[in-house]
Amino acid sequence: MATPPTSEGSDGLWPAGWYRFARALPSPNFGPRPQGAQIDLIVLHSISLPPGRYGGDEVQQLFTNRLDWDAHPYFESIRGLEVSTHFYVRRNGELWQFVSCDDRAWHAGASAWRGRANCNDDSIGIELEGLEGERFEHAQYETLASLCPAIAQRYPIDFIAGHEHIAPGRKRDPGSGFDWPALQAQLGWDPTMFPDAVIR
Repeated sequence: MATPPTSEGSDGLWPAGWYRFARALPSPNFGPRPQGAQIDLIVLHSISLPPGRYGGDEVQQLFTNRLDWDAHPYFESIRGLEVSTHFYVRRNGELWQFVSCDDRAWHAGASAWRGRANCNDDSIGIELEGLEGERFEHAQYETLASLCPAIAQRYPIDFIAGHEHIAPGRKRDPGSGFDWPALQAQLGWDPTMFPDAVIR
């Protein structure tokens, strides 16, 4: 299991790909990125465990392979799942990190964007505590408004999309409740960096 560095080191905000303002909880579910990968995509997701229940530690347990599969009937449907994300933003805006952004997290699955498949190879995943189709909290947008520019300062981000955009028909998150125009306005990023359907 990778462990985050204990000092800032020469990378300032990003020692070895770990964001200094996130709470680190290393996941064993990660791997190296392909040689020459351009980390140019941010993928937004939504998650809650069980679906629609907020405030517990089940999401953190899932990403670190510590979830009690027998604790809720829903968990039987995902028993044995080994997944991760780089970041997790709770309803109150609290930010967690599970995988170094220099490494490949397991968040996208079968996917494609801007003519490339396997989005895990060259993307950074951000999970928002929420349920697809439902609204997200102001505190979560505030966290995204600081996190995304920080990511873009270190990595050559050209695009930001939802899981539903990179895996259409298979995934529907973060869903209709996510306010893409509000995020675009907060970030001040060019609309061409966003999926056409959510900005134009």
